[in-house]
Amino acid sequence: MSIPLKIDFISDVACPWCIIGLRALDQALEHLGDEVRAQIHFQPFELNPKMGPEGQDIFEHITQKYGSTREQYLANAENIRQRGAELGFVFKPGDRRVYNTFDAHRLIHWAAEEGKQQALKEALFVAYFSQHANVSSHEILANVAQKVGLDRQRAEAILMSDTYAADVRQQEELWISRGVSSVPTIVFNDQYAVSGGQPVDVFVGAIRQIISEQSSVVSAQE
Repeated sequence: MSIPLKIDFISDVACPWCIIGLRALDQALEHLGDEVRAQIHFQPFELNPKMGPEGQDIFEHITQKYGSTREQYLANAENIRQRGAELGFVFKPGDRRVYNTFDAHRLIHWAAEEGKQQALKEALFVAYFSQHANVSSHEILANVAQKVGLDRQRAEAILMSDTYAADVRQQEELWISRGVSSVPTIVFNDQYAVSGGQPVDVFVGAIRQIISEQSSVVSAQE
């Protein structure tokens, strides 16, 4: 019997571990096949909500925020690059800038209504990490939306207004109130949470455990 599985994927498009976690989750779901009927809902979380429109050099940002040395940053970047490569995702080498992602989250919220939320989310990860694009730029955001089949004029209209701003802030506040403080955080059926860019087998094991527990509850109720 195929078990329904609601997945809330709380993340930011500027988080490398989020695309690693998403790729691993997708591969886990592919491995599980008909064991589950999964629906992924992408929820917003801004790592740098106060970041200005000009952005900030990544090394300068990491140094200020975490106190990392350049050697530590480069070692972590190489680890991320290797993890991404194992999952089929390309992290472009070299320095980049950190940008404000609020408008990206507004478009992702809209894309859910159009049935293209995951397509847009993944395309934004590619734009930022594989192409070092400015994901706070309205032109780039509209370009990415158009590439995944969303209406460009509607995307531009959303970006020029405050449409979905209240929705995104409300969702962010909700997940923070539920204890989410880092991303990715993946919540299954509103009850079980997995944090971080975990390997595929960790997701497979976690989901099978959820299936087992839910099947036990169903059997007890019958």
